[in-house]
Amino acid sequence: MAEKANKKVLITDTILRDAHQSQAATRMRTDEMIPVLEQLDEIGYYSLEAWGGATFDTCLRFLNEDPWERLRTLKKHLKKTPIQMLLRGQNLLGYRHYADDVVEKFVQKSIENGVTVVRVFDALNDPRNLETAMCAIKKYGGVCEAAISYTTSPVHTTEYFVKLAKTLEGMGADNICIKDMANLLLPYTAYDLVSRLKKELSPATKIHLHTHNTAGTGDMVNLKAIEAGADIVDCALSPLGNGTSQPATEPLVATLQGTPYDTGIDIRKLLPVVNHFKGVAERLKKDGFLSPKVLSIDINALIYQVPGGMLSNLISQLKQQNKSEKLGEVLAEVPNVRKDCGYPPLVTPSSQIVGTQAVLNVLAGERYKMVTKEFKGLLRGEYGKLPAEPDADVVKKCIGEEKRITCRPADELKPEYEAFRSEIAPYIRQEEDVLSYAVFGQVALNYFKWRTARDSGVDVNFASGENKVYPV
Repeated sequence: MAEKANKKVLITDTILRDAHQSQAATRMRTDEMIPVLEQLDEIGYYSLEAWGGATFDTCLRFLNEDPWERLRTLKKHLKKTPIQMLLRGQNLLGYRHYADDVVEKFVQKSIENGVTVVRVFDALNDPRNLETAMCAIKKYGGVCEAAISYTTSPVHTTEYFVKLAKTLEGMGADNICIKDMANLLLPYTAYDLVSRLKKELSPATKIHLHTHNTAGTGDMVNLKAIEAGADIVDCALSPLGNGTSQPATEPLVATLQGTPYDTGIDIRKLLPVVNHFKGVAERLKKDGFLSPKVLSIDINALIYQVPGGMLSNLISQLKQQNKSEKLGEVLAEVPNVRKDCGYPPLVTPSSQIVGTQAVLNVLAGERYKMVTKEFKGLLRGEYGKLPAEPDADVVKKCIGEEKRITCRPADELKPEYEAFRSEIAPYIRQEEDVLSYAVFGQVALNYFKWRTARDSGVDVNFASGENKVYPV
């Protein structure tokens, strides 16, 4: 297979977001980032993925940090390197669709506070769920990186993904990201897919590959994608790289050095930053958030298509029911449920919906005897258009003759922003507080109450790691 000439490869480092989300429940604190931000800024990355995803929730729920203040702090130190965030389209950073006025305001404030590159995706690959966010990214001057959620099924062919990428490019995407959240993309498939995308898309559209190393193939996936012409790849500095995280940064930089794909990064500049994050990783291990298990290769990712976060969630659900021995049955049921509901990619929130339904099917001893409201919503079209038509018998059993949504789900939502503002009027210190509350409700309200108590001189030290509710 002939290699293709390429300009230097660009790297997005995920050490400040997805690396610790994938390995350590997103528990890195802002004060652990600050000491090396200026060094990271000098390395020459395409971007630093540092916000969005689960960072917002974790800041409010567990770390008693304002995620907007974290973003402003990052921006103060990162003067050269763009900050990148992950946004779930119409879901923003939450688990339901939000009205268009909330989505636009969230994008506006994200960019105003320091985000440059917004990677936006939809769990079902429904472009209608990306329209509002993509328009807002362009309107407020951000780089719009539209992602295709990669998965495998009879529906998800190379042609499917190329067609989707062309649609997203036509909607204004500056970059197209192949988002391989479960490490299902195999090296030679990556070569073929990237080759097709480079052929079919405008030369001005960058191809950005995001994968994990859960199944142990991530480094090879990156390399073959680079040979096919990928412009940017995601990596994570080695203290929180590999395993369920992204392939490590340093080995790829070394591998490409002196080749046509040379990243231009001086590996010696990485070493002091790596040493710093080794210390952070040790703290995360000591506090029980980072387990060596996340570094072991798990080929189940390829067999059951279960991302690492989804797997840990299934294990937790079964443990709560004292049914841990049923894990094998549940993993075998996940592909069946996914097929029944039209082959959605397994990424938030569809991964949680499909996984929980698989658990219920196994524990009940009868398929779809018990059905979650979220699974019914998925079948009804509340999350968007499914990649394939769901099984008619399953639809009938779960939702009967209920009407299914065929329009863009957000078209049925009335503007919400001003109502959210009214609900938390006594707590608002900045416009961004309304957005925190809009997406995370009671969790944000708990944080606001904690913040008020702290600023009033109340002793808010705590041992549990989760904020308490303080009366105001």
